[in-house]
Amino acid sequence: MDCNGEQIREQCKELVLTDKHIEELMRRVVKEINRGLSKETHAEADVKCFITYVQDLPNGKEKGKFLALDLGGTNFRVLLIVLKDENEFEMLSKIYAIPQSIMLGSGTQLFDHIAECLANFMKEHSVYEERLPLGFTFSFPLTQLGLTKGILARWTKGFNCSGVVGEDVVQLLKDAIARRGDVQIDICAILNDTTGTLMSCAWKNHNCRIGLIVGTGSNACYVERVENCDLFDGPKSGPNIKKHVLINTEWGAFGDDGALDFVRTEYDREIDQHSINPGRQLQEKMISGMYMGELARLAIVRFTKAGLLFGGVGSDILFKRGQFFTKYVSEIESDKPGTYYNCREVLEELGLDHATDEDCANVRFICECVSSRAAHLVSAGIAALINKMDEPSVTVGVDGSVYRFHPKFHDLMVQKIRQFVKPHISFDLMLSEDGSGRGAALVAAVACREAQ
Repeated sequence: MDCNGEQIREQCKELVLTDKHIEELMRRVVKEINRGLSKETHAEADVKCFITYVQDLPNGKEKGKFLALDLGGTNFRVLLIVLKDENEFEMLSKIYAIPQSIMLGSGTQLFDHIAECLANFMKEHSVYEERLPLGFTFSFPLTQLGLTKGILARWTKGFNCSGVVGEDVVQLLKDAIARRGDVQIDICAILNDTTGTLMSCAWKNHNCRIGLIVGTGSNACYVERVENCDLFDGPKSGPNIKKHVLINTEWGAFGDDGALDFVRTEYDREIDQHSINPGRQLQEKMISGMYMGELARLAIVRFTKAGLLFGGVGSDILFKRGQFFTKYVSEIESDKPGTYYNCREVLEELGLDHATDEDCANVRFICECVSSRAAHLVSAGIAALINKMDEPSVTVGVDGSVYRFHPKFHDLMVQKIRQFVKPHISFDLMLSEDGSGRGAALVAAVACREAQ
């Protein structure tokens, strides 16, 4: 290895989580989850552990036509899902963009735009005259007061629509549909993408007890005993009372109180300072696709300026924030060992045609440090949840672009979780097929099944 490579490796050690770190993280995660579940500490807890009021998982017998609306980023999807016998379903969907002006405009504009797209979709698919149940996936922090009542706690992911924080988003959508007066839609449930992922996987695999997202953002939900949920609004004991409820942890905010400071680096602090929500969602900023490429870029820039990469010669694109995309990390790590085909393509796009093989090896090493740290942070949280539930066998439903497209993320997670989960527990990770869409329809379907 070249001496520059040795120096880079030495300085990247701060990006590596040791087993001691992971044990400490697991302890802190559980402590924080218990704070979120408890009435006394919920208000100041970072990990809010919102109660979803979803208490029934799919049993495979759900049938019928359902709409799903999936809002969680710069675009949203409308889906028409027909559930048939034994794990068979048909799904039609369309993606609609949300212009920046609407993302930063008023809530009324946002929900009118969504209602218009819903109506157009129903016309296109000839269900305009029908009255359909809808499951609404809304992937922002919600305080749920029931299956069809969700108060927006705060916007994330670049949204800042006025008049929505503190309001019931189901009511805002109902109002927008009513203002049009041309379509018949019953909103049966509101959920977030993590719940959708869990439901979607549970339809096929009845062992699924955890839903995990590692994409633009990161979050997890899990099945908790109702008796542990102080804030559950409803009877907790009695003959026909359900014993479990899904908890949406909103764990992206873990560390906002300093619980992650012992593993954060200068790169994390810089990302946080330049984000639209400084001091918030600190764990998410160490894990998710929205920040992973930028973390790698900051390290690459630091080593370039120190003369350890590219002969000290960078490029305008490299030095510009946000120009090293997270997909680059996945592409670079997809190269076979000793080859740098993808890496060179990426570096050329960044105007770094003068990179040597040593530079490529070092850039790949930096990317591996950043993505492995993300995988290990997620693993610490998942292992903590599995141990907390203490079921003999657990399936974790996973969705999100980082988990889906990064070549090593799944294997890194399986290996690390195995290391820290109690020996008598077996687990597996299941890639969700379209959790937030199909999951929303399934929550609506289960709600209809229960109502009948």
